[in-house]
Amino acid sequence: MSQIVSFVTSSIGRKLVMAITGLLMIGFLVTHMSANLLVIFDPEGYNAYSHALISNPLIYIAEFGLIALFVGHFVSGFAVTLRNRRARPIAYGENNGAGHTSRKTLASTSMIISGLVMLVFVPLHILSFKFGTWYEAAGDPHVRDLHRLVMEEFQSPLFVMWYLGALTFLAAHAWHGFGSAFESMGVSHRTWIRGSGQALTAILWVGFCAVPVYVYFIAGGGS
Repeated sequence: MSQIVSFVTSSIGRKLVMAITGLLMIGFLVTHMSANLLVIFDPEGYNAYSHALISNPLIYIAEFGLIALFVGHFVSGFAVTLRNRRARPIAYGENNGAGHTSRKTLASTSMIISGLVMLVFVPLHILSFKFGTWYEAAGDPHVRDLHRLVMEEFQSPLFVMWYLGALTFLAAHAWHGFGSAFESMGVSHRTWIRGSGQALTAILWVGFCAVPVYVYFIAGGGS
């Protein structure tokens, strides 16, 4: 047991934990985005899907697992960042991209910032929707009309701006993190992996942003 703890708390172990938890959360985001799009294409299906989740007793285990992934990823990332800064106490005078084969980008140099934004965004997102107003669905009083809540929340221009901004930080984090995760697991210099991760990130960003944009600009929320 002590050997496992020693490995997890080592530099390599923390990077590995950060990589695995990050990839698992991206997998969750794919599922979450697909469900969110039901808001646009199938409101009743969205409510039915949401009801199936919250009425399943295993939901608590799944939620605990997601919290563990989020906390594990953040703690490991913070520890790795702190260790790197201690190893280089004097910061670079300029923070420019190195060009050529370097992977230094705005996304890679702002990982801690985007991570902190997520630390604020995720709890607020949960408070807004999971613990938001409970409306009864018209066809079944036992089913929560979560679609109505989503439509109401995205009527606020400030909420929409905050949501879109936070999603952009999330996309920047995943844009760099996907490829870096595989490198931390020993799969390095694979251009197609990094490119696939960036393509997936772009799809996630568009998919998540589609809902607030649709509600506010198309469905009449901002009128």
